[in-house]
Amino acid sequence: MGSVAGIFVAPIGEMPLASREEVLAVAGHGLEGDRYFDGSGTYSTTPGTGRQVTLIESEALQAAERDYDLHLPPGASRRNIVTAGVALNHLVGREFMVGGVRLLGTRLCEPCSHLAKLTGQPVVKALIHRAGLRADILEGGLIRLGDEVRPIEVG
Repeated sequence: MGSVAGIFVAPIGEMPLASREEVLAVAGHGLEGDRYFDGSGTYSTTPGTGRQVTLIESEALQAAERDYDLHLPPGASRRNIVTAGVALNHLVGREFMVGGVRLLGTRLCEPCSHLAKLTGQPVVKALIHRAGLRADILEGGLIRLGDEVRPIEVG
């Protein structure tokens, strides 16, 4: 079982993300106070799923620092939820819980040139296949620091 190690939102695209102790996840919309909740994110008009919430492993950020000398504080990753102790890549196509909020992992959140531009760092190579997970909110509620992150077992 993993846990929520950080929560970050920004009201407008390209604005620095602010740390929160909790955030309201609204099914079908996103995280209250975040740029994608009201459609003001950089990629809000681009078709596709998984813009309601993004997650990244704290372990991936630590590995990028160790392996590529990439200094990227958790909020600078531009992901909403930083996790600890959970393999996010394994949640693509699966439902999982973050506290009492039910999410569906839709696809990997690969690093891009836009992230490299905003951070001023070579993030693409350092974070390829480990830059996080995009998810849709199926059942909303509050997400808090320390909440458990766990897959929903089918069966």
